[in-house]
Amino acid sequence: MSAIAPPAPRFDDVQKIAVLRAGGLGDVLFALPAMQALASAYPDAEVTLLGTRLAKELLEDRPGAPHRVVVLPPVPGVGVDPDTAVDVGEVERFLEAQRAERYDLAVQVHGGGRYSNPFLLALGARHTIGTRTSDAAPLERDLEYVYYQHEMLRALEVVGLAGAPAVALEPELGVSEDELARGRAVCGADAPTVVVHPGATDPRRRWPTEHFGEVAALLAGRGVRVVLVGEGEDAALAADIIRLAGQDLDDAARRLLVDCSAQLTLSELAGVFASCDVVLGNDSGPRHLALAVGARTVGIFWFGNLINAGPLGRGRHRALLSWVTACPVCGRDATQVGWTAPRCEHDVSFVSDVAVEEVLAEVLSLLGVARSGRRSDERSER
Repeated sequence: MSAIAPPAPRFDDVQKIAVLRAGGLGDVLFALPAMQALASAYPDAEVTLLGTRLAKELLEDRPGAPHRVVVLPPVPGVGVDPDTAVDVGEVERFLEAQRAERYDLAVQVHGGGRYSNPFLLALGARHTIGTRTSDAAPLERDLEYVYYQHEMLRALEVVGLAGAPAVALEPELGVSEDELARGRAVCGADAPTVVVHPGATDPRRRWPTEHFGEVAALLAGRGVRVVLVGEGEDAALAADIIRLAGQDLDDAARRLLVDCSAQLTLSELAGVFASCDVVLGNDSGPRHLALAVGARTVGIFWFGNLINAGPLGRGRHRALLSWVTACPVCGRDATQVGWTAPRCEHDVSFVSDVAVEEVLAEVLSLLGVARSGRRSDERSER
């Protein structure tokens, strides 16, 4: 066990813990090591995640913490935009039900606390910990929220306030045999497989489709199966990549381009990631899921996002960086993001300068390791 900072004393007689973390797939995964630390420090306690439907879909019925997921209603500033009109009665009924749980400890790892700390305090827990900006309500034990800190390490520093040292620094998510079987069916066994996720919630984090198409074509031309995955508007990106990649390939190589976008459940996606050789993608929730299930990854990051969300190791994970510091359209400083400054309205790629040849080289490097036979050994150990 290790601590991100000197741990505070543990609280006495903690039987029920609530952890507040809404947001997307990556946000949920970033909180997993912190919940694991709490479960280890308080082995007799039930850890409940107050999160999203996506979190419930991903984490329910998996071993370890969280032991339970309760889906949050729309709460301004906690899962939905602060200006969103919501059913106040629904929020109050949720809080009333959660107060009846009589939590001993409530943990805020959702952000700066301007909206989340009052919500956390309304749960009525005996003890509260979390982060806070200068304008946020104080908790019993709290840390100053500083934007440029890795999300996983921030959450681990928070639970250290409850005397819970880290037992893992990155998320680890077990994959069932059914999920692996579905993954193997998609990836096949006759060729090395690279899974490509071309999307990202923020368009500025997306590497151009023509770049992905070029890498896909070069891989397929070498006999590598390339599987495209994603949901929503990712499907259009995947179709464009398949079209671009297939233009100059022969029929045999073209058949190695497989579009599975909009076809996989979250559970099936986990199985595909756990079964392939390498995952290539932008800084996105699916890339974080790939890391959590044990895949090797090549990620394309804006350098600021790497600080907050990048993989910690480089043996299994490679990060290609764009060093853009200002919007390419209007020139506004892009380094003061998050709660500290409003962003401009332009959605151009901030990572288009990452070179195709560099990405290809990293994918091939990890493919070489994966095909050496170590992949199957590592999978059996997870």
